Amino acid sequence: MVFAVSGRINLTQISLEEELYKYIDGVVQNDKHKILAINEMLDHMHLFVGLNPAISILHQVKDAKQLSNKRVNANRFTNTKFSWQDADGSCSYRK
Repeated sequence: MVFAVSGRINLTQISLEEELYKYIDGVVQNDKHKILAINEMLDHMHLFVGLNPAISILHQVKDAKQLSNKRVNANRFTNTKFSWQDADGSCSYRK
């Protein structure tokens, strides 16, 4: 899964990398998925997830974006309102 910060704001300016990673990991685990890798770039985030086949990837991306967005804003981790862009990307890999 890949999603970007609205306005392409640089994530390195937001000092919450560890907090955001832990929170998104909790959101993913709550839906019985497993984070295999998570990484942020300057203005977007990559998640490599072992998916629970009972829950769609669309649902998981929506949860990860909406809930982490609320968390960042509720805890005022940024000086301005934070949000992810509406668009996102996902692809799958199967052994």
